[in-house]
Amino acid sequence: MTTSKSSECVLEHKACTGCGECNYCDLDENKICDNCMECIEADQEFRAIGVTDIKYD
Repeated sequence: MTTSKSSECVLEHKACTGCGECNYCDLDENKICDNCMECIEADQEFRAIGVTDIKYD
């Protein structure tokens, strides 16, 4: 993971420190995300992600 001075943390409103916390699974905090999609697949008809901010480069 590479970071630059202008990158921002995707979990908190702060500068990215390259800690890697954003790479961990939401369901199992000891697993690095492998895009298995278990966190969004369920028996429900609808899933949503709240968007709080849009940044334009």
